[in-house]
Amino acid sequence: MARNMHQAFAGATLVGETQDRRQRFSLLLLNLEEYYFEQHTANHVQHKGSRYERKIRGSLKICSKSVIFEPDAISQPIIKIPLRDCIKIGKHGENGANRHFTKAVSGGISLIFSQVYFIKEHNIVAPYKIERGTMEYVFELDVSGKVEDVVETLLQLHRASCLDKLGDQTAMITAILQSRLARTSFDKNRFQSVSEKLHMECKAEMVTPLVTNPGHVCITDTNLYFQPLNGYPKPMVQITLHDVRRIYKRRHGLMPLGLEVFCTEDDPCSDVYLKFYERQDRDDLYFYIATYLEHHVAERTAEGCTLQWQRGLLSNYQYLLHLNTLADRSCNDLSQYPVFPWVVGDYSSSELDLSNPGTFRDLSKPVGALNKERLERLLTRYREMPEPKFMYGSHYSSPGYVLFYLVRIAPEYMLCLQNGRFDNADRMFNSIAETWKNCLDGATDFKELIPEFYGDDVSFLVNSLKLDLGKRQGGQMVDDVELPPWARSPEDFLQKSRDALESDYVSEHLHEWIDLVFGCKQKGRNAVGAHNVFHPLTYEGGVNLNSIEDPDEKVAMLTQILEFGQTPKQLFVTPHPRRITPKFKSLSQPSSYSASTADSPVSPGEESFEDLTEESRTLAWSNITRLRPHEQHKIHKEAVTGIAVSRSGSSVFTTSQDSTLKMFSKESKMLQRSISFSNMALSSCLLLPGDATVVSSSWDNNVYFYSIAFGRRQDTLMGHDDAVSKICWHDNRLYSASWDSTVKVWSGVPAEMPGSRRHQFDLLAELEHDVGVDTISLNAASTLLVSGTKEGTVTIWDLTAAAILHQIPCHSGTVCDTAFSPDSRHVLSAGEDGCLNVVDVQTGMLMSSMTSDEPQRCFLWDGNSVLAGSQSGELLVWDLLGGKIRERIQGHTEEPQKRRDGSSPAP
Repeated sequence: MARNMHQAFAGATLVGETQDRRQRFSLLLLNLEEYYFEQHTANHVQHKGSRYERKIRGSLKICSKSVIFEPDAISQPIIKIPLRDCIKIGKHGENGANRHFTKAVSGGISLIFSQVYFIKEHNIVAPYKIERGTMEYVFELDVSGKVEDVVETLLQLHRASCLDKLGDQTAMITAILQSRLARTSFDKNRFQSVSEKLHMECKAEMVTPLVTNPGHVCITDTNLYFQPLNGYPKPMVQITLHDVRRIYKRRHGLMPLGLEVFCTEDDPCSDVYLKFYERQDRDDLYFYIATYLEHHVAERTAEGCTLQWQRGLLSNYQYLLHLNTLADRSCNDLSQYPVFPWVVGDYSSSELDLSNPGTFRDLSKPVGALNKERLERLLTRYREMPEPKFMYGSHYSSPGYVLFYLVRIAPEYMLCLQNGRFDNADRMFNSIAETWKNCLDGATDFKELIPEFYGDDVSFLVNSLKLDLGKRQGGQMVDDVELPPWARSPEDFLQKSRDALESDYVSEHLHEWIDLVFGCKQKGRNAVGAHNVFHPLTYEGGVNLNSIEDPDEKVAMLTQILEFGQTPKQLFVTPHPRRITPKFKSLSQPSSYSASTADSPVSPGEESFEDLTEESRTLAWSNITRLRPHEQHKIHKEAVTGIAVSRSGSSVFTTSQDSTLKMFSKESKMLQRSISFSNMALSSCLLLPGDATVVSSSWDNNVYFYSIAFGRRQDTLMGHDDAVSKICWHDNRLYSASWDSTVKVWSGVPAEMPGSRRHQFDLLAELEHDVGVDTISLNAASTLLVSGTKEGTVTIWDLTAAAILHQIPCHSGTVCDTAFSPDSRHVLSAGEDGCLNVVDVQTGMLMSSMTSDEPQRCFLWDGNSVLAGSQSGELLVWDLLGGKIRERIQGHTEEPQKRRDGSSPAP
């Protein structure tokens, strides 16, 4: 990764701060959902008017629910006075606070209150110290003329804080904030260039963990800007649009108001996360950036990532990060922090055996269902529960769980979340084994892990900040996390955790966990069957906040949801395909997680013809972009519809719409034969094993067998009621597709066999379709067949049962060509709509779709790269995993002629 995940926390705390380490103020000192409005240079005057008077220099910060004073001297604590605890607020006069509204000579502000917090004394992060009792503090502003305005602001905010109902408090503070935003606007003097053109400006908040910071968003033709209302942590955040690589719409606080912008391809930490007040503003900004990116950034979809992961181009770790990002999980939002699985279930052995399946957690079950006895107790309660029922009263991911793991590197976040306190020492993240045991046995603990457990930064496991996290009941201080016996060090623990995540066992079972968290078993009947039912409020769409009229209920509901945890957005509604773990490693697409050459079934000293053939094929595909026309021969009057090459490569057989089958010699470069079976077009051809017979299909509803040795038609199969569009042959079986809406499977005894002068045909199966079939293809073992119809449907058939496995509407027009990948895991289809689509054979899921500006008539592929023939005559080399055209090769100059149904044939 480009950065460590926990740097998002460090960034949220420190970004934009000066090099002066004395600056200790952070937005994390505010309460949740509190805003920082303004600051004033001031003195805290102690013992005002007495001979013990002392002035402490610093900065007075006005926030929506508190007043914070940050002394310049780091030995002095930061002072936080909650406005709800203030008794009186006013100017400081001759007689102290008894004359709040008289004219005063000094620029003094008096606060009389009942409670104050002292924070970060000597710049040490520790639980807040609280002092209670009636007190008066006086602050003198450098600019005395601002005292009256500041006092009026504090009185207004104080009234809001003292309202009885939480909903009324929130509404009044929101009104104050919006009023401040309305009175200000984006400072256009901060544009990077005077030639920039303003596109739109609106109000928004920048989101970091536990914090939202209001301000103004502005986008020009070259830059995206955010200007904080308070000028903190820096006056301006600027992103060059050219640097943007990814953008995502986000759900923030259950509302579709978020937008996250990334300037890197694979970094999980975004460059800016914005929350808008109006959905239309968010959508307009997204549309503008997306339009800008359209031509130089490929869209990333869950299906495309799945395909890359299946084929080994993404590690399990990278794939899980991508799924989290696509499912609205962000390291800037602790209520939707990226979620990763526990994969190891052994934290007691001295050695970690990754070859033993017993080492691992059962990835097909949620954490709550791993302990059978606990699950039975939960199910008993579930059955007796009134609707809406749920099995687990707590979630697997929440802000509290994230900070439970990260308290050693993000202590200020824990203090912010828990009102200035750390958790009880015995409930802290003390031991890996203890935490796992509690997840298995605890009545309310079902948490999963976070990405840091599979990263390379050990900071979250080590108390390097020397935090005082408390003393446990046994007397020992909370310090570093206790590791399992098999880990020699924190670094070793993370390395072995990564090895476990990328192990064969996890690769073969990770799709089961994805079904639970991101997929088809996340909700509904499948979730019930998988014992995977959480509280209704955790699911997307579980509550409509706009339908709640009572403001108190609305605020309480939102707070509960954000603190309780949220289920990711559902990415898949069908079972997730499993990962491919091939024995052969592609030379053109190396992967750090591919099988090693030692896995080859051929011993080092042996040579295998098949291996050499496979290697030569791989090398050929890796050089496919170097294809160039070698020679050209025009032997047909109309469009060529089929090509077959003899095993020796010396003879080429072609069929054409001009109704002829022709045999061309590559050696003599001469046409040797021209055969016509009828006056109707021929649609395809193939050579039977032995190269003695060529078979052609025809628009006259027949299939013709031509003997090359005897130079005559040997047999005719009259098997369809309309044009035969495509034929295939394997293991003495003929497969014929027709516009009569059928694909037929025939047994055929070749005429070349002794004792048989003609083919014997028996109809073994008839695969019925709703419309005419234009193309078919077999997998390598001939156990599966894929067909493509005139209406764009791709159907995958199980030939052993003559049954449909999947029927997928893939194209908006005729399917021109289909083929299985060499490993039979995927099907690629090309259509008249210009699309190339990849379908997963196991699940029927449409994994990837790429579009060109013209129909792709035919193709070859190795599972990664595609060589396609387009209607214009170009050969296009597609990078299937990158979703783009790598090379355009001019293959033909004339556009193919139309078939009788108005479409074009394969070139």
